Amino acid sequence: MTNVFVNHWSYALGDEAYTVEEAAAMGRIRSSAAALKEAGFARHRVCRPHTTAYDLARRAVEKIRGRLGDVGAIVYATCIPCNANIGEEKKFRETGDVKHLMDFPAGHLQRDFGLERATAIGINQQACTGMLGSLRLARTLLIAEPEIRRVLCVTADRFPAGASYEQSYNLISEGAAACVVSAEPTGFQLIAWHGIANGSLAMASDDEVIGSYFTYTHRLIGEALAKAGLQMNDIRWIVPQNINVKAWRIISRLLEFSFEQVYFPTLGEVGHVISADNIINLKRLVEEGKIQPGERALLVMAGYGLNWQCVILERRS
Repeated sequence: MTNVFVNHWSYALGDEAYTVEEAAAMGRIRSSAAALKEAGFARHRVCRPHTTAYDLARRAVEKIRGRLGDVGAIVYATCIPCNANIGEEKKFRETGDVKHLMDFPAGHLQRDFGLERATAIGINQQACTGMLGSLRLARTLLIAEPEIRRVLCVTADRFPAGASYEQSYNLISEGAAACVVSAEPTGFQLIAWHGIANGSLAMASDDEVIGSYFTYTHRLIGEALAKAGLQMNDIRWIVPQNINVKAWRIISRLLEFSFEQVYFPTLGEVGHVISADNIINLKRLVEEGKIQPGERALLVMAGYGLNWQCVILERRS
C-alpha cells in the first residue's frame, strides 16, 4: 500500500468563550486588546477548572465514534508535556509511586472507545506541529505494517492554571482535534509531508520566533513542493495555523501566492488552538464546499522547539 488518506475530522474547544477585551481585563494577555484585534483575533476559548486535556480529546473523538472502524493505532499528540499524563502529581508526592506520572491518555481513549486492537503512540516534543507530525507517523505505520488499516490521530492541550494565553503575539485557545488516517479512499489523499527543526532556537524569545517564522516557513513550503514534484500554482489552498493575519499577507507575497487562497476563517472566533488549527480550518473548508475533488491543500504549522511541519493533501471525495 502506498496511498494513504485523511478523513473524518473533528474538534472540541474549551468550555467558555471570552472576547479579547475580557482576556485583557482578566490579565490573560500581555499585548493590548487593540493590538490582538488588529492581528485578527476577536475571542478565545478556555476550559473550566475541572476540564482536562483528556476531556477535550474524548469530546473530539466522540464526534467521530461511528466512523472510527478497526483502529490499529492511536497517535496522541500533546504540545504541553504535562497533558501527556492524566494522573495526579499529588498522589505521586504522597506515595512516591511513579505510576501516577504514567497514566497515559491514549490508553484511556482505547478503553473508552473499545479500540482493543489499537497500540498507543505519544508525540509531545513537536509543540504546535504535533498534529501534522501525527499524520506523518500514521502514514508510515500504514505503509510499513499492512495489518494496521486505520490510525486515529488526536491532539489535545489545555494550559495549567495561571498561564498566559498569549504566545508570540497570538491569542491561544484550549482545544482538541481528531481525524482518521487510513487506506480508505475518501477524504484527502496524503501526497507529501515535510518538516524542519532548529534546536538552536529551542528557547527563542517571542521576537526571535517571529523573526525566524518567515524564512523557515518559506523554505518549508518550497521543500515540501519539491518533494511532491509540485509547483506553487498546483496548490488550491494554503490552510495555516491561526496566527497574525499580517504574517500571512507577507508570506503570500514571498510565495507569489494569492492571499485570498490562504484559508484560516476561524482565526477571529477561536484564536490559535495550539496543534488543532489545521484540522479546524480544513473541516470548515470542506463544509463550505470550497475545495473540489482533484484540488490540493497545503497545511502548514510552526511551533516551539523550534519546529515547522507541513503536509500536502489532495481532495478525493
